[in-house]
Amino acid sequence: MQALNLNGYSMPILGLGTWKSAPGEVYTAVKEAITIGYRHIDCAAIYGNEKEVGNAIKECINEELVRRDELWITSKLWNNMHGETNVIPALRKTLTDLQLDYLDLYLIHWPVAQKKLFVGANKAQHFLSLDEQPIANTWKGMEKAVQEGLTKCIGVSNFSVKKLKDLVAQSSIKPAINQVELHPYFQQDDLVDYCHSNNIHVTAYSPLGSSDRPEGLKAADEPVLLEDQTITNMAQKMGASVAQTILAWDINRGISVIPKSVNATRLRQNLNAVNVELNESDMSIIKSINKNRRYVDGKFWEVPDGPYTVENLWDE
Repeated sequence: MQALNLNGYSMPILGLGTWKSAPGEVYTAVKEAITIGYRHIDCAAIYGNEKEVGNAIKECINEELVRRDELWITSKLWNNMHGETNVIPALRKTLTDLQLDYLDLYLIHWPVAQKKLFVGANKAQHFLSLDEQPIANTWKGMEKAVQEGLTKCIGVSNFSVKKLKDLVAQSSIKPAINQVELHPYFQQDDLVDYCHSNNIHVTAYSPLGSSDRPEGLKAADEPVLLEDQTITNMAQKMGASVAQTILAWDINRGISVIPKSVNATRLRQNLNAVNVELNESDMSIIKSINKNRRYVDGKFWEVPDGPYTVENLWDE
């Protein structure tokens, strides 16, 4: 499978996402994914399923379906564990849950800080502003995690160009990845251009439009990416699925993708997206359908009198 070079390490360009995978289902999905050839699994502490993911990984290794060094495992630091001294304890908890000695990639999940006691913050007093808890301080903890051999690479998620520039200016180890929402309806050209020109790779989460995300994150009139007629027509002509066509579009841009599925048939279809070829005309056609439409808009971080707004989250 095509891979991206992260600081000398090879990350498969297509992986399995585990956000929203239900208890019981995620174990089966991860085991099936590794069995059929996935080598990149994307996790996060806040997903609440890392123990189950860890059980599946351990079984696959014990059954000699895969070696640890053939896998790329990503996880993420949750908002209530920002701060230099909190990073390594949080990472060690994730490693314990995943039954691993190290991660391949550890990300700051959001540029949002919460007080340690409030995992699910929903009031102003639960949060810390980025002046009170600067990203640069948290990043020092991330760098220590690399130095201690707990993760090979470090990066961020949901960071704007402005926040990336600020972090790069204050870091000893540059972020290897920025994981963001990205798909044909939200193409993020400026962010992708900045990242690629600064040797920061981009991973697309919700690459298929995240139609199974919680109802509270949906709008009544939102466009459904997987029902887009332009992509549907293109997929039919190529003999590919709509999902495969969308994933191939990302891959063709040099962007890694982590589609979530617990369905064995779709797991195989998604994996085969690496074999779908799009020409310049196809890429141009998909480029034309951009709507600048976020499905995960971050509005859930806005609370009365709180430090975060959609505007200062995305710097738009």
